[in-house]
Amino acid sequence: MQTPLATPVPVLRLPRGPDGSNRGFAPDGRRAPPKPEVPEPPESRESWEQQARASLRERYLRSLLAMVGRPVCFTLHEGVQVIAHFGATDLDVANFYVSQLQTPIGIQAEALLRCSDIISYTFKP
Repeated sequence: MQTPLATPVPVLRLPRGPDGSNRGFAPDGRRAPPKPEVPEPPESRESWEQQARASLRERYLRSLLAMVGRPVCFTLHEGVQVIAHFGATDLDVANFYVSQLQTPIGIQAEALLRCSDIISYTFKP
């Protein structure tokens, strides 16, 4: 004789606890007892400047990433403008590797542009 199959029971899986090994509720969840309010110290000027520098650095690096493989117009000293396809930069962002560099005296297949010689650059995303 066959025994009837037991009715399946739904299983409720609780999230992992704060230490990662057990299951339970987070200590800062809605069922946790309220914690006393601790005022945060005001940010110092140095901390604010550091955050601003980090944000500007990130935006600059993202602009370099957006330029890869695109034609870029570089303005050099004395108003010289050259157009090239941006390839890469070195770790210190001291040199730009470009290809198809169009200069007033001709076209170079590949070249390195020193960042100290570049006044500005523009590209279309």
